[in-house]
Amino acid sequence: MSSYVLPARVPSVAVAGEAARFPVRRIYCVGFNYAEHNREMGRAEREPPIFFSKPADAVLADGADLPYPARTANFHYEAELVVAIGRGGAGIPAASARDHVYGYAVGNDYTRRDLQAAAKSAGRPWDTAKGLDHGAGIGAIHAAARIGHPTRAALWLTVNGVERQRGDIADMIWDVPGIIAELSTFFELQPGDLIYTGTPAGVGPVRPGDVVVAGIDGLGTLTHRIVAVPGGQSSEGSSR
Repeated sequence: MSSYVLPARVPSVAVAGEAARFPVRRIYCVGFNYAEHNREMGRAEREPPIFFSKPADAVLADGADLPYPARTANFHYEAELVVAIGRGGAGIPAASARDHVYGYAVGNDYTRRDLQAAAKSAGRPWDTAKGLDHGAGIGAIHAAARIGHPTRAALWLTVNGVERQRGDIADMIWDVPGIIAELSTFFELQPGDLIYTGTPAGVGPVRPGDVVVAGIDGLGTLTHRIVAVPGGQSSEGSSR
């Protein structure tokens, strides 16, 4: 088939212990899935899951530099468990949801927090806050066939060696089967989909020069250095 432009490459993520990679189709995210984080954001402790999306090409590998994005002066980290879907379906029952999981990874849902706050107050979409370039940090995916399906594991994040977040995936309000079951009533999930499952309390800003390390016991760590873009955004204000 002829094309007016070159087809975009398919984004992919490393798989632990494998040469083959995991191609990414869509990225779904769950908002406000830890009670303490809900409290720090001024929300009810428990509510139905909120879903939003990031572009597939926002994935950022472990060890990569993260350019400080334009149009924000309050750029935040959010350490998360990521679920990689290996078998698709719609209306998936929670009881069989884990059968659709290929594996798990450490993630970091980077956010322009000032733009998110402005969008929320105006009742507008979060796209510019959440769908930024390089905004979906993810480590190597660990296949469930090798590690099983973790239900309890420490989740933490440091900035320049200082711990900022600590929780446990057992503290999620909506667990992985519940998330998959609910999400699959809105969208038919497909192999290659990633689901970021929410972050615990302790979110906060980073600036150029900071080194951010997220980790989940049994899934390793995810490291990014925040770098300034010459002539672009600084941590002091937004470019227009």
